[in-house]
Amino acid sequence: MQTFGLGVLWQQGDAVSRTTLLILLGMSCLSWTIILIKSLDLLRFSRQAARVETHFWESHDLESGAPILGQPGSPFHTLYLAATQAMAHHTAHPQHLHTRLDLGDWLARGLKMALEEAAARMQGGLAVLASIGSTAPFIGLFGTVWGIYHALMAISASGQAGLNQVAGPIGEALMMTALGLFVAIPAVLGYNALTRAARSQVAKLTRFANGLHALLLTGANPAALKPAPRLQAVAPRSA
Repeated sequence: MQTFGLGVLWQQGDAVSRTTLLILLGMSCLSWTIILIKSLDLLRFSRQAARVETHFWESHDLESGAPILGQPGSPFHTLYLAATQAMAHHTAHPQHLHTRLDLGDWLARGLKMALEEAAARMQGGLAVLASIGSTAPFIGLFGTVWGIYHALMAISASGQAGLNQVAGPIGEALMMTALGLFVAIPAVLGYNALTRAARSQVAKLTRFANGLHALLLTGANPAALKPAPRLQAVAPRSA
């Protein structure tokens, strides 16, 4: 009776099949590592965003609200530094070329650059997940083709197509197919989920940047600005 498993596949496989197996296992470990790390990062950022949206705009001034933005290097703190440094640089260097730009445009430029860098860091690693999800099935398919090749070689060597000659190589081929799917499916699902979560967090960063831009230019607190109430039509009274 034939036995199948990763141990048997490793023992009976040649250098090509073992290399394919190691590549698939390495891709699986890498994808799960990225999924766990990015999930924790996005969860931590989501909690920080909720804290910023709740408490930052209730501060008396920027200096007292700065500690709420987190440690230096956090996305919100990076936007805060970019905005304050852009304002100070524009005021302190009136002879430079950039002072020909309006202060609002210069501030928006600095915030946009910081926002793009924060979004790029937040989405870092997702391209690796996309690559793993798209290439793992083909690597598993290569292992499948190699296993079928071994089955054909066994049939050619024995001169008969018996089950004993082809069970091992066919089992190896099926396991390679299953491993390719086992690696690709979590990578694709993780990529889709993390991409949606990252877009949501980038939207929160964009809202914060817009509010900070309005606060530095006009002094108005964006959290205090509420939309005007909708007017409701009043039915005319009957005479």
